[in-house]
Amino acid sequence: MARAAARAGRNAQSVTLLAVTKAQPPEVVRAAADCGIEHFGESYLQEGLEKLDALRDRALTWHFVGRIQANKTRPIAERFAWVHAVDRLKIAQRLAAQRPPHAAPLNVCLQVRLGDEASKGGVAADELAGLARAVAGLPRLKLRGLMCIPPEEREAARQHAWFRELRRLLAALNGGGAALDTLSMGMSGDFEAAIEEGATIVRVGTALFGPRGG
Repeated sequence: MARAAARAGRNAQSVTLLAVTKAQPPEVVRAAADCGIEHFGESYLQEGLEKLDALRDRALTWHFVGRIQANKTRPIAERFAWVHAVDRLKIAQRLAAQRPPHAAPLNVCLQVRLGDEASKGGVAADELAGLARAVAGLPRLKLRGLMCIPPEEREAARQHAWFRELRRLLAALNGGGAALDTLSMGMSGDFEAAIEEGATIVRVGTALFGPRGG
């Protein structure tokens, strides 16, 4: 991460390492926290809640990074600090309504669908501005930025192209009056390209913990 930031002329401290711990037991999360990692991401709600409970003694920041089912928004709104994959107004409205009034605003990123992969969620680029305006107006949410899971690419140039597009979309929203500061992009296989294109959060699992189930 530091090398990628240096290549881009960035301060390495401007990039947050989000350790994605799905399929990892609580003791592995605790060991990672002992190494200084503070931000952890979960994709599966029940598994994530079990880890939040197991590590309640640690001052960690928990991110929900998976697809969100409408009937499971309440515990996400109540227990997590960040949500990275909002792509429908209905989901955002439920999160806003269910965020406890005493809690800090829930940090939200909108997931943008950059490729044509039907299996991946995300709002289409031409619908992004409307969704962003609507979400920004909801109470108890703080719209922070954009997130993507682009098609898997082996060539660095192709990786850069996808991340450059998300950066362009964020700049366009900010040019229209938004005040977004977060690009959640880049995973184990492409986080260096993401950092070079402006990522502020990289979501890394395999590179930290090895293949799931291994």
